[in-house]
Amino acid sequence: MADSAASRPTVLVTGAGGRTGHIVYNKLKERSEQFVARGLVRTEESKQKIGGADDVYIADIKDADHLAPAVQGADALIILTSAVPKMKPGFDPSKGGRPEFYYEDGMYPEQVDWIGQKNQIDAAKAAGVKHIVLVGSMGGTNPNHPLNSLGNGNILVWKRKAEQYLADSGVAYTIIRPGGLQDKDGGVRELIVGKDDELLQTDTKSIPRADVAEVCVQALQYEEAKFKAFDLASKPEGVGTPTKDFRALFSQITARF
Repeated sequence: MADSAASRPTVLVTGAGGRTGHIVYNKLKERSEQFVARGLVRTEESKQKIGGADDVYIADIKDADHLAPAVQGADALIILTSAVPKMKPGFDPSKGGRPEFYYEDGMYPEQVDWIGQKNQIDAAKAAGVKHIVLVGSMGGTNPNHPLNSLGNGNILVWKRKAEQYLADSGVAYTIIRPGGLQDKDGGVRELIVGKDDELLQTDTKSIPRADVAEVCVQALQYEEAKFKAFDLASKPEGVGTPTKDFRALFSQITARF
């Protein structure tokens, strides 16, 4: 019997124009026999950059009303929106010192990572979305983490607040907190899960974006991933066995937040 579209979950990826979001969107598109993919981006330019398909919506996540059309009829939401600090021009590494960072107006972590994510969670809940996967970041247990000082944005503080809001929302959730993101091939490393930033005390505290993206997609497929929050990193390529059994990976996780 042919698999009808009705039995394939519709999945909305927000931040689909970003480096990790784009990979998630592509993975869903490649698995069209399993998923109906949708993307959400901020600008027409971003939409064209990822192919300009009709299933890509343009919306400002800071405006709750903008989100309704994109989440309408969606079964799952993967949140990959994030504020991005920019380096102030004029930094000369040869002179020592550290570069300074800033956030563009309207793009501060409080606006993007807190209000924008809260809006997405509220819109998804109102639309009857059944599962929300949120990609945060390791480091959130430490208010003095260096990332918080970039552009005075307190980015991990606001990310953490959104994660807590999701955990309290009543919607099934999976909160993924990756370590340092690398632009390397996915699927060739053993993945490691942890909690409470304990992986930051080890040598294995980074992970390819492609592996984070794969975990996002896999989380949609297993009950073992629901109502859980975890840190995510990978062993170096060639060490251990590349992760293929994602049910087993999710089964290792016990923390709800």
